[in-house]
Amino acid sequence: MASDAEALAVALAEARAGRAEGGIPIGAALVVDGTVLAVGRNRRVQDGSPILHGETDCLANAGRLPASVYGRATMVTTLSPCDMCTGAILLYGIPRVVIGENRTFYGGEDLLRSRGVEVVVLDDPACVTLMNDFIAAEPTLWNEDIGEE
Repeated sequence: MASDAEALAVALAEARAGRAEGGIPIGAALVVDGTVLAVGRNRRVQDGSPILHGETDCLANAGRLPASVYGRATMVTTLSPCDMCTGAILLYGIPRVVIGENRTFYGGEDLLRSRGVEVVVLDDPACVTLMNDFIAAEPTLWNEDIGEE
């Protein structure tokens, strides 16, 4: 059974792997019934994709699942989910989201909460440091990822 901290460690490992590949360091894990079912990382740079954020890559890696599985899932992500990832979480009815940090970026948390999703923010120092270091080193790439100039 993966605790929130254990699942976040898995997502953080994905984020670090993505950064080592030259990508954006955001990772995710889909946990169902205490088991990590799938992982993913932001692969926009690596795959030249406009939509492969950590959460969407994780959902793609999980494959097609019945609604009953999503309904028991927790999406664990190193960073507050953007509007696109928030929409995917809502679309599939994932009832719980665990966020490593939301200091460097505050995404769709309020929308998730307004739709009944339990949102847990761990404020993990390793996640904060990883994103602060990345944003300082690659501000143009970061702004591209979040749709800003």
